[in-house]
Amino acid sequence: MENFVVKTIANAGALAVAVWLLDKITLTGDSTVKEVGTLIIVALLFGLVNFLVKPLVKLLSLPLLILTLGLFTLVVNALMLLLTSWLADTLDLSFHVEGFWTAVVGGLIISVVSWALHVVLPDGD
Repeated sequence: MENFVVKTIANAGALAVAVWLLDKITLTGDSTVKEVGTLIIVALLFGLVNFLVKPLVKLLSLPLLILTLGLFTLVVNALMLLLTSWLADTLDLSFHVEGFWTAVVGGLIISVVSWALHVVLPDGD
């Protein structure tokens, strides 16, 4: 359970950095508390999408991953971020990613920041 909480906090922090750095990734709220709550819910949603959908997409795109020596992973990460944005819009959460290229850069930022936070934060294992 501790590992799940650490991963959710890392995802929330990485999403917050992406929102802070990119103008076309937006997170709005009436107050800071509401924004943090929305960020945590979006982080949980992003983690769920990465857990359920991403392995299937990676398996189906395996030839492209091999052909591009793994660079197609950037596209897969962007698609997961866009799917998270779509699900957030469906659930009336105030998180939105505008455009594919914004999602590519956002996915790259989220990957790097999430990796760095996983290195720093304690692991439950």
